[in-house]
Amino acid sequence: MAAIARVIGTNSALRRSSLLSPSLLTFRRGIAYKLFVGGLSFFTTEKGLSEAFSEYGQVMEAKIVMNKVSDRSKGFGFVTFASEDEAENAITGMNGKALNGRVIFIDYAKPKSNIGDGMPIARGPPEPKADN
Repeated sequence: MAAIARVIGTNSALRRSSLLSPSLLTFRRGIAYKLFVGGLSFFTTEKGLSEAFSEYGQVMEAKIVMNKVSDRSKGFGFVTFASEDEAENAITGMNGKALNGRVIFIDYAKPKSNIGDGMPIARGPPEPKADN
């Protein structure tokens, strides 16, 4: 936080900014421990996921990845804990257990890969259509 304060300096508008919340800084610095949760039921909600993992420690965030078109769960999500011990306890306690009728699998989340940086992969020109 001291380094952030030096960068901000005397600019009070930046100091009051909600962009510098402690939880965001903790998450950005990699101090929070994010877990991948696979095998989720389509009926699992973020609140239900958070409640299921809260017995192992303070859940900072529970996020279920949704399909943009159908607005249904893709069957996996992420749970973020404040400490490594809590994350370890959640992995050992919840891995292979049933949640909403489905067996779930827990592992540490891997960083998002930026393959192609959003650019489409060139596949060549389209095939010519055959005339009948």
